Amino acid sequence: MASAAYYLGFDFSTQQLKVIAVNEGFQVVYEDNVHFDKDLPEFGTRGGVHVHSDKLTVTSPVLMWVKALDCILERMKSSAFDFSKVKALSGTGQQHGSVYWKEGSRVILNSLLPERPLHTSLQSCFSICDSPVWMDSSTSTECHQLEKSVGGPQELAYITGSRAYERFTGNQIAKIYKQKPEAYYKTERISLVSSFAASLFIGDYAPIDYSDGSGMNLLDIHDKTWNEKCLEACAPGLRDKLGPVVSSSTVLGTVSTYFIQRFGFNCDCHVVAFTGDNPASLAGMRLEEGDIAVSLGTSDTLFLWIQEPTPALEGHIFCNPVQSDDYMALLCFKNGSLMREKIRDKCSSGSWEEFAKVLRLTPTGNNGCLGFYFDVMEITPHAVGVHRFNGANQKVSEFPNDVEIRALIEGQFMAKRIYAERLGYKIMPQTRILATGGASHNQDILQVLSDIFNAPVHTIATANSACLGCAYRAAHGHALKLSPTSFADVFKPAQSKLVVTPKPNAEKIYQPLLKRYAECESEVIKETRNK
Repeated sequence: MASAAYYLGFDFSTQQLKVIAVNEGFQVVYEDNVHFDKDLPEFGTRGGVHVHSDKLTVTSPVLMWVKALDCILERMKSSAFDFSKVKALSGTGQQHGSVYWKEGSRVILNSLLPERPLHTSLQSCFSICDSPVWMDSSTSTECHQLEKSVGGPQELAYITGSRAYERFTGNQIAKIYKQKPEAYYKTERISLVSSFAASLFIGDYAPIDYSDGSGMNLLDIHDKTWNEKCLEACAPGLRDKLGPVVSSSTVLGTVSTYFIQRFGFNCDCHVVAFTGDNPASLAGMRLEEGDIAVSLGTSDTLFLWIQEPTPALEGHIFCNPVQSDDYMALLCFKNGSLMREKIRDKCSSGSWEEFAKVLRLTPTGNNGCLGFYFDVMEITPHAVGVHRFNGANQKVSEFPNDVEIRALIEGQFMAKRIYAERLGYKIMPQTRILATGGASHNQDILQVLSDIFNAPVHTIATANSACLGCAYRAAHGHALKLSPTSFADVFKPAQSKLVVTPKPNAEKIYQPLLKRYAECESEVIKETRNK
């Protein structure tokens, strides 16, 4: 570790706490993790959470996250990590989780004793000991009430970037206020997991950042302030309990004397605002304006960098974590790799090689045949079942195997482009698609992706992208203290490998097909609704 300076990134994820240190050349020089179930068994979690008897309520112990930080920093100290070389740190937390600080906790945070571990000093600081997390789906009633209070789901999406979701923090706060009013009134500050973790480092309540704040159904994403109607619909006095919001690249201050005295941090070590895990991944993948990141895994996820959002009932718009005037969009599709594997097994004898060969040999556009393949209820669109349409827009019960394979892959990628454009994404001359996940190893699948989006597809490695993104954000925040500079000025685009470019005739073929696909999709949604 000969580098003159380090930047630290922390990731408080669902199952573990991770840390990454990068040097001034942004190479990883240290990484470690604390696995909650394995390393902290006293909290009795499975997969980092407690699933309650109703199967809807899902929580995590706040002190488990605090003790995990104690553990990881002690390990770093034992390995002779030189904390005095850390110029700046930042971090991320699983999105939508919330932490409830009891009255009087700020005084304790301000005066932590360096001879005591954090979890010992903070054990009585929380009015809710088990925090609701993103896996919770117990707030349907609160979601309906919030949407109704602002004029419906589309109006809420326009204000906050998303319609009401059960995991979103505003609805979770409304439930706590309704079911545990005494605990709510004893709460002096409500943090997100991200701002809670930042609070530990600065020894005071850290503000929520714009990007993670836009996953709460409470923040107006256009003027980046708390929306009064949303606040009032959730709980009284909520503005004061949430505190201010700040840009995601804000330097919150320096580490508290606790960390200087206990671990040897430099007194000038900056703490850059912590953010949510999805925004942090955008930073870790070094997305630029016009880029699309497509993760092709169990579920397929799209990250989009956009400038003029059009919030819709499907998908999410967040404030951009590295360029606060811009936005990022997130779309999730449940029927990803498991659906691809199912069709592979049915139509190509379980062979990916055969599957790829079929894609190579079948015509672009599949002679107008379209398919919708939803083994489980899809998120975008809200539909289920397998639906096939021939070139004359007539529903058919089956396709030949080769047509089925292409209909599946084309259908999955047409849906992604349609929903991306509905959220305000525009394909630009410089657009790159950055593909990750299992299916990104299949060049013939990527060729269809490239043809439908009419953009080149690159592959990138994204291990620990959220944690790495926070080490990068720490470096950017530190650079901003010295002079105005953009994230792109500090970081070149991520190293990527160009895999495929669109076929010359692809755009002409897919433009009319995309329109037809959207029309057929309306019929599929209606059919699901009427079942």
